[in-house]
Amino acid sequence: MKQNLQQIKKAKAGDTDAFAELYSSIYSDLYRFALYTLKNPTDAEDIVSETVMDAYISIHKLRSAESFKSWIFKILSTKCKQRFKETQSSTVELSETFPDKGSFTSLEELMDLRHHFFQLENEDRLIISMHIFAGYTSQEIAKILHMNANTIRSKEHRALKKLADQLNSQ
Repeated sequence: MKQNLQQIKKAKAGDTDAFAELYSSIYSDLYRFALYTLKNPTDAEDIVSETVMDAYISIHKLRSAESFKSWIFKILSTKCKQRFKETQSSTVELSETFPDKGSFTSLEELMDLRHHFFQLENEDRLIISMHIFAGYTSQEIAKILHMNANTIRSKEHRALKKLADQLNSQ
């Protein structure tokens, strides 16, 4: 972690190599978050690229090196919300590369989870993704989405219950 803080400070000072190292260390988390949220590998790649460009351009505005990860995920979640507005009726496109297959006993279970996750509303997917992949608390999610923290917890609980019910009803 200390090395990352040094890289962040170097990147803030304009060190391109330091920023590239930061990017490579966080890319898979950013991509996974975007993919789960947007349901489309191409959109996820585009949004991550836009996020990284914005972060690179504005890293000098980062107040605290310790908050780099939450700062870049906030940029990413904002861009995902913007993409939702642009494409309200998107089609489901599944990728062979997500999520981590190690936590499932079979490819069939993995595919079922993907299918049911993508059936959730955009907002529900966003909230779950922000909590699980980006590590945001309900308070942080509420602040980002301009909602009440209790509302976020309720929406996440209902979405996870809906997902569990769908998986158990098979």
